[in-house]
Amino acid sequence: MDVPVFTELGSLYALMDEHGDRLRRDLVLTVDVQGDTFPVWCLEIGSNDLRAPAIGFFGGVHGMERIGTQVLIAWLQTLLERARWDVHYQQLLESVRVVFMPMVNPGGLVLGTRANPAGVDLMRSAPVQAEKRALPLLGGHRVSPHLPWYRGRVEDPLPPEASALFEVVRARLHPHPFSIAMDCHSGFGFRDRLWFPYARTQEPAPNIAEAFALREIFNRTYPNHSFYLMEPQSASYTTHGDLWDFLYDEYRERYRGLFLPFTLEMGSWLWVKKNPRQFFSWFGLFNPILPHRLERVLRRHLILFDFLLHAAASWQNWRPDAARRETCRQEAMKRWFAG
Repeated sequence: MDVPVFTELGSLYALMDEHGDRLRRDLVLTVDVQGDTFPVWCLEIGSNDLRAPAIGFFGGVHGMERIGTQVLIAWLQTLLERARWDVHYQQLLESVRVVFMPMVNPGGLVLGTRANPAGVDLMRSAPVQAEKRALPLLGGHRVSPHLPWYRGRVEDPLPPEASALFEVVRARLHPHPFSIAMDCHSGFGFRDRLWFPYARTQEPAPNIAEAFALREIFNRTYPNHSFYLMEPQSASYTTHGDLWDFLYDEYRERYRGLFLPFTLEMGSWLWVKKNPRQFFSWFGLFNPILPHRLERVLRRHLILFDFLLHAAASWQNWRPDAARRETCRQEAMKRWFAG
């Protein structure tokens, strides 16, 4: 297939060519943009045993937030290189399934838009309605595809990019007894946030105890990485149509295991503060521009991703038992829902 190559896609193809013997690859969708065709790849490494735990990394849901895709490609490169020579990593990958979908919305990346080529914001497109009134426009609307945060019409099917993501999660994460999803975004605030469900309601999600336990072992393991603010997304704002709310609830209806979806929201306002000229660039509002700052961001989150990989592989060692779970739930309620 003759596919036009932009920077991130070229980097991904380079990894696929160099590490083809380690990567399982699946072309899950092709997207037409102004006469050209762009692929949506799902790549896997590690176990494919459904009894093993699994972890999935997702990026590029919002096309203009290219840094999410870039961070995941950097992490994939590190993971593949470690697997080449590190015996410990080779053994680790025998026990956990690792899924990558780094460019969910290639049309948006090519066009430099938040939405897909049809003008739909994928993170507002799921069949989920906020329980209380969401913020006007920002929370998702059906007014016009020419405005940001457009959900699409009520009668429209799920956008193909969102549908492809759903199928990947349903086939490669949900069937496992334990799974984590990490979706990488940028553009909100001066802090790097780790969001988890819910976005549609300010009510606590059923697994806040497990989210709190994961936060606790991360802070104990990496006490100097306090720059992450972990919280339910509704602590910042509520929205309609959140993809991970839908997938989380769907999992709980169909399975008895544990699925923890997270969103890494990289605080791009800090990049703008350090380089105010970025304020006058649409690209600069969501991505680091200066080479040294881009390099810092690309390495900043590798420890988090590595931690999550090990946490998935060792989930039975930190998941709280019944007694500990109630303590974690109470602490989570104090931290996130006391107001």
